Amino acid sequence: MLLRPNQRLKLDDTDDKLFYDYPRFVTHVDEGFIQQLTDLYRQRLKPNTRIFDMMSSWVSHLPTEIEFDHVEGHGLNAEELARNPRLNHYFVQNINEKPQLPLPDQDFDAVINCVSVQYMQYPEAVFTEIHRILKPGGVAIISFSNRMFHQKAIQAWRDVSEASRLELVKRYFASAPGFTTPEVIVNQSTAPNFLQWLGIPGGDPFYAAIAYRHEDAGLGGRGDTVTR
Repeated sequence: MLLRPNQRLKLDDTDDKLFYDYPRFVTHVDEGFIQQLTDLYRQRLKPNTRIFDMMSSWVSHLPTEIEFDHVEGHGLNAEELARNPRLNHYFVQNINEKPQLPLPDQDFDAVINCVSVQYMQYPEAVFTEIHRILKPGGVAIISFSNRMFHQKAIQAWRDVSEASRLELVKRYFASAPGFTTPEVIVNQSTAPNFLQWLGIPGGDPFYAAIAYRHEDAGLGGRGDTVTR
């Protein structure tokens, strides 16, 4: 296994459904981060395709001008998901208790996950599911910053640097055979930490790891790093 048992632990080990029971109609990153994420989606997601928004909330940050065939949402708070205008359908499931998704094989062109990867206790199983539901050539985009609900992030995430967290996500992809080598995007903030935590635009660092399901066994990886 990729993570040791102690690395999966959370400071708050109560049921996640209790923690997320009350809806939070806020954005957990600043406008600069959101703009970069929307631009990335604009570049990598194609019109009239099927998108799975994993661990979503009341907003998906998808480009407003792009029409998709279907956007499936997933999360832990039904009230937040019901408020999300981009979702055609959604379901509630705690993937730390049950990582297997009730979705068909090779059904989605893209899987997106925004600022939630830090809460996965069994990422090996989750990324295997991401691979399973992606069509050949489909893309997975995992984005995150330095913010988190500290008590709900796993120890492997809490106790390392931001650069090490990016390496951790790359290892998550590698744990599920059949992905290309992840391309990573790094846009580190030059703003002081206290401005980042106040949510000043441009303060939040932006990290993304992007990998594709192999078209076939012979497809090579990309493995690029873009630093802005």
